[in-house]
Amino acid sequence: MPPKVKFQKEEIVQAALEVAREKGLAGITAREVAKALGVSTRPIFTWYETMDRLKGDVFDLAMARYRAYIEAGLQESIPFLGVWRQYLLFARQEPELYKLMFLTPPEGAAGGAMEALRFSRELVRPSLMRIYRLDERTADEYFLYIWLAAFSFATLIVTDNCPYTLDEMLAVGTKLSLAVCKAYKEVPGLAAGTFDRDAIFRQLVQA
Repeated sequence: MPPKVKFQKEEIVQAALEVAREKGLAGITAREVAKALGVSTRPIFTWYETMDRLKGDVFDLAMARYRAYIEAGLQESIPFLGVWRQYLLFARQEPELYKLMFLTPPEGAAGGAMEALRFSRELVRPSLMRIYRLDERTADEYFLYIWLAAFSFATLIVTDNCPYTLDEMLAVGTKLSLAVCKAYKEVPGLAAGTFDRDAIFRQLVQA
């Protein structure tokens, strides 16, 4: 009779996630995961033929944690500002997971900055359309420009180069959100790209 496997797959992935939270993607080794579990490396390779497969499952678990942050933001009284807050909190509270997901995803994982954009946009789009009364195309463009600013702040946070407080970053998000939303509602053809750029700039400099 083969020996009983002491740890289930979910326990191994959770242990690997904790390693990643502290040491990043490079820290997910059989030795480090086994150390976190308090066992030899044998149970790990009972479930995983390669560490790359384990890293892929860790990536999926990290994405689920990120999704929970964003969904919490959508429950706030001003959903888009809530998402902005939660996105920055995720970067601050889980810097190694942020890097793992959006800056250095494991090979074969559907990660990286553009995947972060697509994943987040899908979660936020219905709220933007409902609350700000935007069509799908305009909601997606609106989200793109605001998300690029949030991504810049988050990158500063996880690289330890951010001189701004959370309140200061939230203030920037509020101003950007209001300005971009107002522009899309008041500038004819802005979302479609058919607006008269020269005429609008003349109005701005004459005001």
